[in-house]
Amino acid sequence: MPRVIGVDIPPRKRLDISLTYIYGVGRSVASKICGQLGLDPGMHAGDLNEEQVQKLATTLQKEFVVEGALRREIASAIGRLRDIGCYRGLRHRRGLPVRGQRTRTNARTRKGPKRTVAGKKSVKGMK
Repeated sequence: MPRVIGVDIPPRKRLDISLTYIYGVGRSVASKICGQLGLDPGMHAGDLNEEQVQKLATTLQKEFVVEGALRREIASAIGRLRDIGCYRGLRHRRGLPVRGQRTRTNARTRKGPKRTVAGKKSVKGMK
């Protein structure tokens, strides 16, 4: 199992697909890297030799922000929004959707499981 930037990439998948297991590398970046290094995107990741794995790792680290550095960058950006107290920062702080989605229904991923409120009347029959 090839290890690139501390991530084990699956050896039996195509190279362009297995590179997407690295945080911050999507399909377009993976195909761009394969073209840049002259690697066949259709080859399996397990067929890479040590030299090719090393070239992949150095190219990823030099030209792209990936893995830990990208996670830190995103966390610091969210922290900055929280600190300045802007609307998006408040939404992050409260654990609500940030990008304008509705919250009356749905938004369960951000809000967590339903919490029943005691004594709240149903709105269905009221007019």
